[in-house]
Amino acid sequence: MDDLTPAERRAFRARAHALHPVVIIGESGLSTAVFADIERNLNYHELIKVRVLGAGRDTRETWLSLICERAGAHPVQHMGRTLVIYRKNPQPPPPVEKPASKKKTGRRPVRVIDLRAAARQSDPHITPPRRPRFERETRRKPRPR
Repeated sequence: MDDLTPAERRAFRARAHALHPVVIIGESGLSTAVFADIERNLNYHELIKVRVLGAGRDTRETWLSLICERAGAHPVQHMGRTLVIYRKNPQPPPPVEKPASKKKTGRRPVRVIDLRAAARQSDPHITPPRRPRFERETRRKPRPR
């Protein structure tokens, strides 16, 4: 496989900055389940972060090269206990089908009922609705100091 150019590597490092590790390698090391998980995540995401727990730097470097060789991927970054791996996905994952939604009829119109108007017609002593005494200005004037 061709190696990544420095510009591609820089772009992938920038994209990977916001990612969380999707695979965590524990003290038991690389197993078939870990390789299957890496393979599954590379098929779906293309760019993944792998967290390695309880291993020295030399072991992590060996595991990174072994993972990349076995998965056909490129190493992007090895920083501390985090490995970033990229493999181009030849075909994008299939789109997730959404279930057909029920036809919405919309909201019913709201009908405002003025209970006071009906009561005013029957009893003249009910007070009418209040009206403002004066129109307020839209802006208040600043107070003098």
